[in-house]
Amino acid sequence: MTNWQRPESATSTALLTDKYELTMLSAALADGSADRRCTFEAFARRLPDGRRYGVVGGTARVIDAIERFRFGDAELAVVSEFLDERTVRWLRDHRFSGDVDGYREGELYFPGSPILSVRGTFAECVLLETVILSILNHDSAIASAAARMVRAADGRRLIEMGSRRAHEESAVACARAAYLAGFTATSNLEAARRHGIPAAGTSAHAYTLLHTTADGRPDEAAAFRGQVATLGVKTTLLVDTYDITEGVATAIEVAGPELGAVRIDSGDLGVWAREVRGQLDSLGATGTQIVVSGDLDEYAIAALRAEPVDTYGVGTALVTGSGAPTAGMVYKLVEVDGVPVEKRSSHKVSKGGTKSAIRFARSTGTIVEEVVYRTSVPVPESDGLTGRPLTIPMIRDGVREPDLPTLTESRDLVARNLVSLPWEGLKLSHGDPAVPTRFVG
Repeated sequence: MTNWQRPESATSTALLTDKYELTMLSAALADGSADRRCTFEAFARRLPDGRRYGVVGGTARVIDAIERFRFGDAELAVVSEFLDERTVRWLRDHRFSGDVDGYREGELYFPGSPILSVRGTFAECVLLETVILSILNHDSAIASAAARMVRAADGRRLIEMGSRRAHEESAVACARAAYLAGFTATSNLEAARRHGIPAAGTSAHAYTLLHTTADGRPDEAAAFRGQVATLGVKTTLLVDTYDITEGVATAIEVAGPELGAVRIDSGDLGVWAREVRGQLDSLGATGTQIVVSGDLDEYAIAALRAEPVDTYGVGTALVTGSGAPTAGMVYKLVEVDGVPVEKRSSHKVSKGGTKSAIRFARSTGTIVEEVVYRTSVPVPESDGLTGRPLTIPMIRDGVREPDLPTLTESRDLVARNLVSLPWEGLKLSHGDPAVPTRFVG
């Protein structure tokens, strides 16, 4: 599996930006500052309220977006309406030729972590601000929320089912970020095609409601027979369209005790899971699993941990802002011609200089601290602790580095990282970041 399978209809990303990026470019070309060597960094000043760690998502999509940041005739026709001729000529020939370093996708991040570092001329770096942040903020928010759900599920399967609650392209990115964080499958077929994520899904209430007798009475058994005849006995039957107890009895009557699973999408899920498990076992369907869905978030999943649930279907709480609050990342100029610069606005202070990071852990693997340091100083050390560098090269001289982590490798990294956090950092309650960040230099 590659990091990012480019869709056949892939187009330029150059207009996925804000107008002021281009007007700044125009002014910089006019006053001669466009070619000054700069470093911009993407980082989060703080974690969302109630969060103790973040998961970096979308890095592979950022690299692809940078590669496709090109101004063809269609894009130039738009910007030429407000830009001068010199700037339009510059854009026509523009190709990013700088360097990008950053955290691997699937890495954890904390306040101040230098998640992405972009180096080059002011002109070529400033243009990338909006597209970089739109991808990193979205995918990291989803991945961070999904990771909390994965931990709450405690090894049980999770299916991403949020497509109908998101923009059609956002839905694909959501599925990818959820899979990165440890979800098992997605209902979204474009995500399955584009990223190789396992797809899951059988039927909705509409299929059951479709089946009625000649006099208009519900015929749940006919719906179940049709589904089993087409999809096989290992399918999942939705049993709560009418009465759940009757639905389970009908499902086993039609499919037999080898039925793959039943799904419950409403009601008190914990109570119903216990009732349905007992009923299934009494009918001899001891291997039939229980899938639950319906406005689940990490808290609801954690509350169901003691119940006989095998799989969770998660949608709204994962892909919307209430469940996945913005990662709050910013993209700031931190160095000009080798000299650190920093913003000093109230509550928006940024630390100047190009930076890297290293994370220290005990011999047991438990993380102790993250150290962010200016690249102009020696790499920090810590007695008795093992350090792991966090930043890797991603683009050099405008060319993508070979052998960047694949989605599968990044998914494995998330799993390893989560078990390395101090136990208190995995709590769903409010508290300080799971790992402290220290700045050097």
